[in-house]
Amino acid sequence: MRKILSLSFFFAVFASLCFAQSADVGIKVNFAGGDVTSVSAEKIVLLTKDGAIDVVLFEKTEYKRVPPDNPSLKAAIASNFAEIAIGDKILVTGMVSDDKKSIPAKAIYLITKSDISQKQAKEREEWRVRGVTGRVTALNQLTKEITVTTPGLMGSKTTILTPKSDASFLRYAPDSENFNEAAPSSFLEIAIGDSIRALGDKSADGANLKGEKIITGAFQTIGGTVTAVNLEKNEIVINDFQTKKDVTIVVKKTSLLKQFPAEMAQRMAMAQTMAAGGGGNVMRPPQGNQTTPQQNPQQNPNQMPGGGNRGGSFDEMLERFPNIAVGDLKVGEMIAISSSKAANMERVTAIKLVSGIEPFIKAQQQMMAAGGNRQSGGANSSFTIPGLDGGGLP
Repeated sequence: MRKILSLSFFFAVFASLCFAQSADVGIKVNFAGGDVTSVSAEKIVLLTKDGAIDVVLFEKTEYKRVPPDNPSLKAAIASNFAEIAIGDKILVTGMVSDDKKSIPAKAIYLITKSDISQKQAKEREEWRVRGVTGRVTALNQLTKEITVTTPGLMGSKTTILTPKSDASFLRYAPDSENFNEAAPSSFLEIAIGDSIRALGDKSADGANLKGEKIITGAFQTIGGTVTAVNLEKNEIVINDFQTKKDVTIVVKKTSLLKQFPAEMAQRMAMAQTMAAGGGGNVMRPPQGNQTTPQQNPQQNPNQMPGGGNRGGSFDEMLERFPNIAVGDLKVGEMIAISSSKAANMERVTAIKLVSGIEPFIKAQQQMMAAGGNRQSGGANSSFTIPGLDGGGLP
């Protein structure tokens, strides 16, 4: 009985591992889980959150392949060594050595990289078609209705979200928008101003949604001018353009750092200004490749970086932007970050950080000067940049 419970626990952990962006299982006394980085006839090198470990193979090592749609004991099917490749995720059972450098493999449970990618693509498409993303702007405690406002360059759209009786609720973890790190939650934890994603049945006009999966989080967007860069601590100090106060930004290994292409930022900021002022839309969000073969993708804001036909959300757009590092940032440069809302606004952890966003900040400053944004800034601010709204998909 103990053995069955132990294996069931392995798979509960393995299920969370398989679709996270990093190896979360680590190295324990009698199992290890993570990403395959090397494969040879004698051993597999496994990278876990606790470091690398050698998986020593034997003739009696048992191999099982776990379907990504059903990571359970009963669903596991026979596999073999030849199916394991670099980039796959595996869970290995056996007794870990005292120095945690090796584990003789009794059994290896495998979910391939291609299976994971296919499942993630399927889930993202389902969220795109059957989902809604935005910010909670109203709550009705009696009817359990949630008003979701989705900003866009063509103006905002409102959806009335009503949870189904068996709806599941999740809450993003602090300083994280990783869907796989979210914790169970409830309707009572939702607050006005929260970022929200919901999956369910949409009405024909898209104005209503019966939610079956609902995930929320308290995020904020902060922008300002860099006043100091500390490479040793991986920290940046900015002067918040709304509060006029200094904010120390902590950049972690999991923080996403991107550069917004200049012309794209200019045109999107202009579109935001026009929409806020009732002037209508002057451009559409990037929908694909509109360039000729002679054109440079960076010169066409209708094309996603990297070329090709690129549809999708602002989140996907941001993912394709050029990567940057803390060392690339200069004093005097304007940046913006997304972070969890915190009581201490003097020090925050960046979930996403984007440079090249001067047009957005200048547009917001102009609107504030004209009375278009009378809020105090910081956590209560309406300041937004496409792609920085918190909340990630599976």
